[in-house]
Amino acid sequence: MLSTRTALATLRPALRPARCGPRHLPPRRTFIASTIQSLSGGFLDLAIALPYPPGWPPYSCTIILVTVVTRLAFTVPFSVWAKNRQWRAETIVIPQLKSEMSAIHKQVQRDMKRDGFRGDKDAVIAEINKRTRPIATTRRKELLAQHNASPMPTIIVPVVTQLPLFIGTSMVLSHASTAPTVLDSESFFTLTSLAHADPTATLPILLGVITLANVESSRWFVGAEVLQREAQVAKWTAERRARGEQILEPRKIHQSALRVLSVGRILIAAMVPGSVQLYWVTSATFGLIQSWILDYWDMRRRKDVGPPPTTGPKQA
Repeated sequence: MLSTRTALATLRPALRPARCGPRHLPPRRTFIASTIQSLSGGFLDLAIALPYPPGWPPYSCTIILVTVVTRLAFTVPFSVWAKNRQWRAETIVIPQLKSEMSAIHKQVQRDMKRDGFRGDKDAVIAEINKRTRPIATTRRKELLAQHNASPMPTIIVPVVTQLPLFIGTSMVLSHASTAPTVLDSESFFTLTSLAHADPTATLPILLGVITLANVESSRWFVGAEVLQREAQVAKWTAERRARGEQILEPRKIHQSALRVLSVGRILIAAMVPGSVQLYWVTSATFGLIQSWILDYWDMRRRKDVGPPPTTGPKQA
């Protein structure tokens, strides 16, 4: 009996279940990751299914085709919408505000006489401008709202509609380029593989040049009345700066930021896969052509309508 108990005691530790260490569960796939993976697979299937002529690189052609179709469907309508709002602001709101400025100045002068304001000529002009500015700003906002041409939606909506599409497509193509991938076996232009960056950096440099061209060519289709108005605004700005006022010029700041972005896009594009580089270059080229077409259309409309009235207020 004793020998039996001893034998059981020696076996007891072996019968105890071994303690298991912490188990590392595989990370749960999020909705975004699942969507990107599904879209990546759908893109690869679409490239194979489309009937391209023999010898055409199917994945590169599909990247270009998808870029053009999505831009036509999701960005062009909002760009046209924003251009029409800008058109109403420049051809309806601004001329109407100019025609009302004379009455605003007269009302301000009557208010100054009623308040008993006294001073030399420069002081009178400064006071008129000081009182006129908030009235004109309020009236401008009223006219913009009345004609559905407020500048904030005009600027924000095209960006909001383009940015998610741009980022999402870039993420899908980047995921599709992750090894192992069939994109590694296809070359295009200077790309030895769609899964790797351009070894010659030709596409990143081309992307920067196209982005810079989009900035600089924005002045090609500007009409004479717009140039005249900008020259007048520049004159007013110089006069205000001469008086020691701090003036911000959003348009120049925006253009300078875009020029810096042109260089930054070269550096960023050099680090992404070739499929993403091809998408970015195609999208930038489409955007450049779209800007030219919309600016030319705007220039033709200005010629058909004619220049706006140039009668402005007379300052005391």
